[in-house]
Amino acid sequence: MNRPEKLNACTSTMEREIIDAFERADEDDDIRVILVTGEGRAFCAGADLSSGADTFDRDARGWHIKRLPNGMVDYSDPKVSDGGGKLTLRIFKCLKPVIAAVNGPAVGMGATMQLAMDIRIASEAARFGFVFSRRGLVPEGASSWFLPRIVGIAQSLEWCYSGRVFSAQEAFTGRLVSRVVPPDQLLPTARALAREIAEKTAPVSIALTRQMMWRMLGADDPMEAHKIDSRGIYTRGRSPDGKEGIMAFLEKRSAMFRDSVSADMPDYFPWWTEREYK
Repeated sequence: MNRPEKLNACTSTMEREIIDAFERADEDDDIRVILVTGEGRAFCAGADLSSGADTFDRDARGWHIKRLPNGMVDYSDPKVSDGGGKLTLRIFKCLKPVIAAVNGPAVGMGATMQLAMDIRIASEAARFGFVFSRRGLVPEGASSWFLPRIVGIAQSLEWCYSGRVFSAQEAFTGRLVSRVVPPDQLLPTARALAREIAEKTAPVSIALTRQMMWRMLGADDPMEAHKIDSRGIYTRGRSPDGKEGIMAFLEKRSAMFRDSVSADMPDYFPWWTEREYK
């Protein structure tokens, strides 16, 4: 994110650009890992509030939200849809691993956008805040789904109720981030992890694993995971990558995975679009 003079405060243009970047990354087989960070001293200071009191008042800003015959708001109108939610849902759908390198303040939307990312590494200079209650708002970016699954309901509510800004160390203690490093080690640490993933793993296996893990968070029985695991083991076991991974291990050499996300995803993917899978 590159608005350092505004602490990378997010605008609707930035939202569209980030979504577009994820779209292009998913389509490019040469991209194996996505690393998200902020230019300058902040990760993201949240939504751009330069519109003042009407920042979140879409009627006042002339968005012309649809009304039902009885005059009530038609909440199915796409113009009601939260922009931060569109962003996090696109990240959620991503087929590549996503690492957040949190270099500085990350509040409001700057905190919630990270929740759909897979691994969060924080600089000692990072600060976090789910500040919505202090702005008369509610958590956005689908964070009411993501945050409790990452840190638990009690910690989620403490941070969201208080709306306070807290340290990287508290984020680590609360399991929001996986590690805290000195500022000059943030990007090297994130890039080293990204290289390990890119150089040693199979792209299709990673894409499937990412969606399996995230989507099973909503399953109500381990049998649902077993169904998908079974499809994955069957199709990957027959694949060139599956055979290569075994032979590389037996021959004590590095594996050369050839299957691509663009061409070789299994026929059951995406399974969650099926009405029922057995």
